[in-house]
Amino acid sequence: MTIYQTKLQQLEQRMIDFSVGVIETCGKYSQDAKLRPLIDQLIRSATSIGANYAEANNASSKSDFKNKIYIAKKEAAETRYWLRLLARLLPEEDLSQLQQEALELNLILQKIISTMKNDK
Repeated sequence: MTIYQTKLQQLEQRMIDFSVGVIETCGKYSQDAKLRPLIDQLIRSATSIGANYAEANNASSKSDFKNKIYIAKKEAAETRYWLRLLARLLPEEDLSQLQQEALELNLILQKIISTMKNDK
């Protein structure tokens, strides 16, 4: 396995770990009727980051890769929004680690996008 392949796998694993963290954290509040729609949105967007990243790495063209990376970044930004909102509604829950990881994933995906633009 090349260093490049290892880095791809490490980032994908990091996204999986992030998704699991979100799911486990939100599971405690899944029965709260007023929070349920927000939690559903958060879980969808958080798990979509890694799913779109995985799809990008198996893209059939550069255009397909670019589209999936853009979607992954948009999902990361949406995830940050839901985490910030829930952090205000769940003051006893410390979501700062998940918020930081969502920010870092967003920045990594932005760097990939910037690199694609510079490679033109």
